[in-house]
Amino acid sequence: MSTDSPDLQHPPLGEVAKLPEAVAGRKNLLQLVELRWIAVAGQLATILVVQFLLDVPLPLREMLTLLAVLALFNLASRLRTRLPLPIDNLELFGGLLVDVAVLTGQLYYAGGISNPFIFLYLLQVAVASVLLRPVFIWAVVGCTSLGFIALTRWNLPLALPGLGGPTLSPQYVGGLLVCFMLNALLLVVFIGRIGRNLRQRDASLARLRQRAVEEEHIVRMGLLASGAAHELGTPLATLSVILGDWARMAPFAAEPDLREDLEEMQRQIERCKAIVGGILMSSGKTRAEAPVETPLRTFLQSLVEDWRRTRPGAVLLFERLELPDVAIISDESLKQMVDNVLDNAHEAAPDAPVRLQAGCVEDALVLTVQDRGPGFDTQTLDRIGTPYQSSKGKPGRGLGLFLAFNVARTLGGGITARNRPEGGAEVSITLPLPALTRDTRTQDGR
Repeated sequence: MSTDSPDLQHPPLGEVAKLPEAVAGRKNLLQLVELRWIAVAGQLATILVVQFLLDVPLPLREMLTLLAVLALFNLASRLRTRLPLPIDNLELFGGLLVDVAVLTGQLYYAGGISNPFIFLYLLQVAVASVLLRPVFIWAVVGCTSLGFIALTRWNLPLALPGLGGPTLSPQYVGGLLVCFMLNALLLVVFIGRIGRNLRQRDASLARLRQRAVEEEHIVRMGLLASGAAHELGTPLATLSVILGDWARMAPFAAEPDLREDLEEMQRQIERCKAIVGGILMSSGKTRAEAPVETPLRTFLQSLVEDWRRTRPGAVLLFERLELPDVAIISDESLKQMVDNVLDNAHEAAPDAPVRLQAGCVEDALVLTVQDRGPGFDTQTLDRIGTPYQSSKGKPGRGLGLFLAFNVARTLGGGITARNRPEGGAEVSITLPLPALTRDTRTQDGR
């Protein structure tokens, strides 16, 4: 094993601190620090007002000691935010437990549940609902509930005017507990739902932004491709004429090997012209007629035969499973999408056959392409379908699967890729059959 592999597996702490999760954890801890300073100031002001203005005796030494402990802990938390180590939910949960413990101690010295500030526990629940994962949220609810229950039994009475007695009735205590639990439950449920909805909205916006960037990229590539195809038309036609003239010349006609090479060159020129024509037709420059309806089985068989004919030396094994007898719209983009995946499989293992399997799962067409190449590396699998993401190590590659992904997504389907346990890669194209029929694609404007 290489000596520098740990660095590849564990990035430097400085880099870890810049990850989105680490940045969010640091910001959340800073929020807790700011909120705790407000709590320290508020508790200090309340203690002084109650003791000196309302003339209610309090155990000042004990309560101020707890307040000093909370302030020191908050100072340590502020210093902690400067360290490059990541801050996770467990650390935030520990900080909230310290807040709950200090609040419980203050309430113990100030009348327990008879203190009107008993419902400050709900503030801890609300903060936990925003910052923590569900398991830690319910742990905070449990801790605050235990503190509430403990204060009903153990506390130093608060001599408030008009309290009506040193103890509260069991019915009153039970009512307070039910009210507290109900408020805590509602806070957790509704704040959790709001947070989940906001996260889903952010994720949807991120996907839409990514799709807009990809579609803009496709438009640019389409413009470049159509322009290149238009420019290539003339030289290809010239080459075709020259090859035709050579084929009729005596020196070439008398040599079977040369004549065979000329015929092969002519076929490849025709293939190039067909590709150029397909690009121009897809961009709408030369075709205005309605799309052609073709039976699904005929379309697949024609696709396989064309691929075999235009890739001399390549072996394609076609396995057709049960397919419905339906007619689909066979346009150039659909054929090119499958051709791109087949080409990638052939390039991964040029000397091995490529396998194409066509079948239906529920109401979707599933095309599975398998090769016997080295498979995808982890980085390629994580970013498959993004432009210029290729395992071939050549600049400008990786557009085939990117375009295939976008065609499949436009049709309401998708593409998945994996490495097979026995070796090689497998790419599966899933397309809903209703999206391939005339009625659906006409209504969608495609």
